[in-house]
Amino acid sequence: MKVLAVNAGSSTLKFRLYEMPEKQLLMKGNMERIGLSDSHYSIRIGGEKIEKEAVISDHSEAVQLLLKELMENKVIRSLKEIKAVGHRVVHGGNKYSKSVVLNKRVLKEITDISSLAPLHNPANLIGATAFMEAIPDSVNVACFDTAFHQTMKEATYLYPIPYEWYIKYDVRKYGFHGLSHKYITETMKKTLKNENPNLIICHIGNGASISAIKEGVCIDTSMGFTPNAGLMMGTRSGDIDHTIIEYISKKTGFSTEKINEILNKESGLQGIAGMSDLRDLDRAYEAGEEKVKLAFEMYTDRMVNYIAQYYLKLKGQVDGIVFTAGGGENDPIIRKLVLSKLEALGVVLDEKVNEEMMTRKGKEGKITTKDSKIDCYVIPTDEELMIAMDTYALAKENEK
Repeated sequence: MKVLAVNAGSSTLKFRLYEMPEKQLLMKGNMERIGLSDSHYSIRIGGEKIEKEAVISDHSEAVQLLLKELMENKVIRSLKEIKAVGHRVVHGGNKYSKSVVLNKRVLKEITDISSLAPLHNPANLIGATAFMEAIPDSVNVACFDTAFHQTMKEATYLYPIPYEWYIKYDVRKYGFHGLSHKYITETMKKTLKNENPNLIICHIGNGASISAIKEGVCIDTSMGFTPNAGLMMGTRSGDIDHTIIEYISKKTGFSTEKINEILNKESGLQGIAGMSDLRDLDRAYEAGEEKVKLAFEMYTDRMVNYIAQYYLKLKGQVDGIVFTAGGGENDPIIRKLVLSKLEALGVVLDEKVNEEMMTRKGKEGKITTKDSKIDCYVIPTDEELMIAMDTYALAKENEK
């Protein structure tokens, strides 16, 4: 069965076409600057990469262009071959704890909770609607980035604020990167040959989050009501004293919207070190730049704080600490700094293996020694494949 995995942003459309259940990648690509000037796209089929400029006025045109490329490159002979399309939807609110088949009711409910993710859910819906119109016979599935974390208990996901804010306005911790945390959990079940593992998963990219997994289920995660909670990130502040917002507003005259923008786009590593790309930061760190050393100290301290907190939540019974996403998979400096601060938990890093372990070079696996009390791993995540897997499963159910 051919399954499309789609991630639609406000001006982008990322996609992958799989043959399922074999998980064979047939084609992938990105469409950029949809509805803007200089729109363009790139696709990759096997080892061949195709790049083109094109006028893409909206997502419907982007979908038609994608389907045209699939046909012209003979990846498919007919649109009827695409039996299912899975869509990443950033926010599922309190309603969705798993992926679901899209219908009018689900589309309306996603629309109704769009105020929780105003930059993302509307764009996700535009992409979903465009595919539903273009391939009406396919099964369309919504895969929510918040769903995996819906197993948290009320005492964990509630904030110590007036309870009516939760009842009236849905203010609570939701967590994000759920598709990644779910994929790593499923992968580690196979790696450990254990269907109920206890894990601490560190998704370290430009956005970053850490989750505690108990017996295969999420019990806590670092991101909160929005993705700008928890860890210090590439450009996001993570947790701060909220009173800073009012204080800075009075000092500068900035609106809360402006301050929120700064906390999301000009803070974190960018705010301290003046840069957010970990590759640039690594080079500056090795060159001894003081602000970068300071930024890394802050960055890794906050990771360690969450790991230690979740270690206690799991009562010290941790089957693995897993590093994933761009930084987690390919940055041995960050991993070394984090794990060196976990020596009190009995973590012993194999420094030589850690230096060599980079998924972009095809290397993944354990980075601790046999003497380590907790095994630590580098495992590549694949949110698009997770979307395809959930979509395939629901499409097969739909056939019955």
